Amino acid sequence: MHLDHATIVTPDLDATRQFFVDVVGLEEGARPPFGVGGYWLYADGGPADGRPVIHLVDSTLPGHAGRVTPRIDHLAFRLDDGAQWQALRARLDKAGVAYQTADVPLSGEVQLFVALAASVVIEFVTAARNVQRASF
Repeated sequence: MHLDHATIVTPDLDATRQFFVDVVGLEEGARPPFGVGGYWLYADGGPADGRPVIHLVDSTLPGHAGRVTPRIDHLAFRLDDGAQWQALRARLDKAGVAYQTADVPLSGEVQLFVALAASVVIEFVTAARNVQRASF
C-alpha cells in the first residue's frame, strides 16, 4: 500500500490549478467524468508516466454537514494487490468500521471510503479486478 493522492476542495478552482501547475510544476492530465468540476494534477513525468497526486474539486456544490470548505478533503491509499484489498476489507469488517464503496467512472477502479471523524476521510483505491463484487 502507498499514498495515492490528496484531494483539495476549493471555491477558486482555476487559481488553485494555476498555483500547482505554474508554481509547483505539476501537470494537468486526464480525469474521469465526475459530476463535479475539477482537475487531476500529475507529478513524476506527467500524465504519460505518473499518477495524479493532487485532485482538485470545485466546492460550489453544497457541503456536507460538519465539513468546511475549502479543505483538504481526503487522503487516498492505493492497493495494487487483490489479496491486500480483501485483507483490508476483512480488517474493516472485523473492527466494525463502516465504509462506502464506489466505482470510478471509465477507469476500471473501485474506491472505498472510511470516515474516521467529521472532516477526516480516508480513501482506499484498487483496480476493479481486485474486488470480489459479490462481497459488497
